[in-house]
Amino acid sequence: MNESMIGEFIGAFLILMGAISSVISVFGLIRLPDVYTRSHAATKSSTLAVLLTLLGAFIYFWFSEHFISVRLLLGIVFVFLTAPVAGHLIVRAAYRSKVRLADISSVDELYDVIHKVDEEGTDR
Repeated sequence: MNESMIGEFIGAFLILMGAISSVISVFGLIRLPDVYTRSHAATKSSTLAVLLTLLGAFIYFWFSEHFISVRLLLGIVFVFLTAPVAGHLIVRAAYRSKVRLADISSVDELYDVIHKVDEEGTDR
């Protein structure tokens, strides 16, 4: 086994792990009860799935074709920076729009913080 075959195997393995993580993400989106937990599944595991897939493709092309793709590196950085922020903003908008928590949720830790801010008249 030479260096090229090992790199191709690592790249293919990372792509496979990305696909498995994506399937796990879909199960989370289907099974979880409310928008807050679904958003958690969508942002955490889907971001991991995309990052693993892009990293696997980068490593595969690096070792098999001796080609370093700047587009793949920029895609990795862009997804890593934007997906968690977008998920946070979606959940924050849902909370501000008074979307109910699931019945199994026991504590709303933001309730006191948000209503304290609203009473003071300032928004953080």
